[in-house]
Amino acid sequence: MRLRAILSACLLAASLAPPAHSQTVVRIGTASPLSGPGAHQGKDIENGARMAIDDLNARGIVIGGQKVKWVLQPEDDASDPKTGTAVAQKLVDAKVAAVVGHLNSGPTVPASKIYANAGIPQISPAATTPLYTNQGFKTAFRVVANDNLVGSTMANYAITTLKARKIAVIDDRTAFGQGLADEFIKGVKRAGAASGASIVSRQFTHDKATDFNAILTQIRARDPDVIFYGGMDAVAGPMLKQMKALGLRAKMVAGDGICSEKLPLLAGDALGDDKVFCVVAGGVSGAQEAGFNAFNERYRQRYKMEVQTYAPYAYDATMVFAAAMQKAGSVEPAKFLPTLAQIKHEGITGTIAFDPKGDLRNAALTLYTYRKGKKTKLQVLR
Repeated sequence: MRLRAILSACLLAASLAPPAHSQTVVRIGTASPLSGPGAHQGKDIENGARMAIDDLNARGIVIGGQKVKWVLQPEDDASDPKTGTAVAQKLVDAKVAAVVGHLNSGPTVPASKIYANAGIPQISPAATTPLYTNQGFKTAFRVVANDNLVGSTMANYAITTLKARKIAVIDDRTAFGQGLADEFIKGVKRAGAASGASIVSRQFTHDKATDFNAILTQIRARDPDVIFYGGMDAVAGPMLKQMKALGLRAKMVAGDGICSEKLPLLAGDALGDDKVFCVVAGGVSGAQEAGFNAFNERYRQRYKMEVQTYAPYAYDATMVFAAAMQKAGSVEPAKFLPTLAQIKHEGITGTIAFDPKGDLRNAALTLYTYRKGKKTKLQVLR
């Protein structure tokens, strides 16, 4: 009888005790090419975000009195604008709290309207077209510099450091490639007035092209010092091979689309030393390098491969979302979005804070070349 009374008392006490933290699921979407020529870059974004998700789950974060289980939902936009909008709608329908993506500017811009209409915040770890943040959407952010800065920086570098006077330009007609090439040309016109540098040829290809002999033959006749390419590494690699076969001595200058660890495999012995110069629309220096390098080593150990380009930025984008949710005390997009817009977060890619458009404040650029088949850092600019 006494045992029964004790058991009853225990059950009553348990029913009256405050409940342990219940669990809520927060789903973060990623959108990037997981198929096609850009799949290695798109998988890099997924991998970076997944490392962040695992780190968040390991911390046992509580938001609004509930322990959070973080879940990643990766989607393949195939670097295609039409597929990108379908992926965006799929993520909206899945009720994701936020989206890390897209990689390419082409899918990023139309997808951003779908996220904006649904009130879901989006941080791109890679898209650089100014149009993305010029649309006025309160949900659109990025953690890299935009094409205005990249184009002008590479124009100045080509003219001032590489001493280029005759410059040819090729782009792949995507929103990213064409937009970046246009900004580069503006930069040449501004910086070239005093030096005598000029654009001697403007040529076009497409993002799945493999034969460049016709346009390179036309360029060879102008004997340029530098060829600027607006596009991705999957095209730049074969283009470099054909440049070598045609005897083109020009150096290649480009943005972050070609600035990957895979370029040496794609270009082979046509890569050379100090022949290709590219800029990544982000970067760290000084005391921040230790954390960045530690992340790269963790990535290498986990995935048995090198970071391509964007994994650290996808990691930081995911962490920024989590920081905004924690500060706002809510995982609801409508409640943490205002906090996100005002966030200041120390990430592995540097200090992350956004201007009123959603662009990264005080954005960094990192210049690279290739030597002995390895991507080699030259300098960080702000």
